[in-house]
Amino acid sequence: MKLKSLQTLILLLAVFIGVSARNDSDPKIRYIEKYSSVAVDEMVRSGIPASITLAQGLLESAAGQSTLAVKGNNHFGIKCHNWKGKSMKHDDDRRNECFRVYDSAEQSFRDHSDFIRFRDRYKPLFETPIEDYKAWAYGLKKAGYATDPAYPEKLIKLIEDYDLTRFDKITAKQAEEIPEAPFKIEEPVKYEKSGEFRFSLSRQIYSVNGVPFVYSVEGETYSSIARSFRLFDKEILKFNDLKAPETLIPGTKVFIHAKKKQATKGMDIFVVDEDGITLRDIAQRYGVRLDAIIKLNGLSLDYVPAEGDVLKMRKTR
Repeated sequence: MKLKSLQTLILLLAVFIGVSARNDSDPKIRYIEKYSSVAVDEMVRSGIPASITLAQGLLESAAGQSTLAVKGNNHFGIKCHNWKGKSMKHDDDRRNECFRVYDSAEQSFRDHSDFIRFRDRYKPLFETPIEDYKAWAYGLKKAGYATDPAYPEKLIKLIEDYDLTRFDKITAKQAEEIPEAPFKIEEPVKYEKSGEFRFSLSRQIYSVNGVPFVYSVEGETYSSIARSFRLFDKEILKFNDLKAPETLIPGTKVFIHAKKKQATKGMDIFVVDEDGITLRDIAQRYGVRLDAIIKLNGLSLDYVPAEGDVLKMRKTR
């Protein structure tokens, strides 16, 4: 029995090492791990499939390694046009063309969504179902997004090679269990209050601001998610800034670790872009504790965000 257990342990270690080596050697997988949650958030906000956004980012930025991405946080090759912000010169179709420069990669993703969302030539795309990634790929080419005649096929290949459509299913409310062989295997993490805290290997783990979370699926509750990650109910509620459990809608972001006291670098402020959004919504979006946002901005407990309000997400000197 002991020999069999040892053999099993050795086999599991070999699998983990193999997956880890694959992750380290493929920049595309690392890119997907890093920006999938941003693409999903943008899909919810704008209606552009996360698979399309990720494929475009992978292609346009060479998986985050292009000059525009490294020096200008420009992941989609968007040129200046009527841009009033920072810019840089780069050779593209012509020499020394003007390209937009962003403070963060997340800002680039958001601008990419708005670039497509608010231009008339892309309007027909938003009549296309989110799950029809091929129609979206060909529609972008038809609308003039890229000059490369093989652009749609390149997007489609990336989507299919890396199973990017799994991210589209989250908002379609058809959320099924995330694939059992996720790209990223998290190492076990010890959690003092609940003993051993282990990431489940049967579902995809995402992260924002370095804080791990999962998307809920049909039939789940905060309590069931807590059990699957060996957490107490009160812990998972605290991680998600809740005093009492709420009904989970499929596709809800559920943090499985304590959020941070401030946002990641480059995400210094948040401009409220819609009425009806709550401070907790913002906290969940950025992976920042609700009480930290209140303290950073000197807010009262009855504060209600209004469109146009500017909130600090990081400490400033």
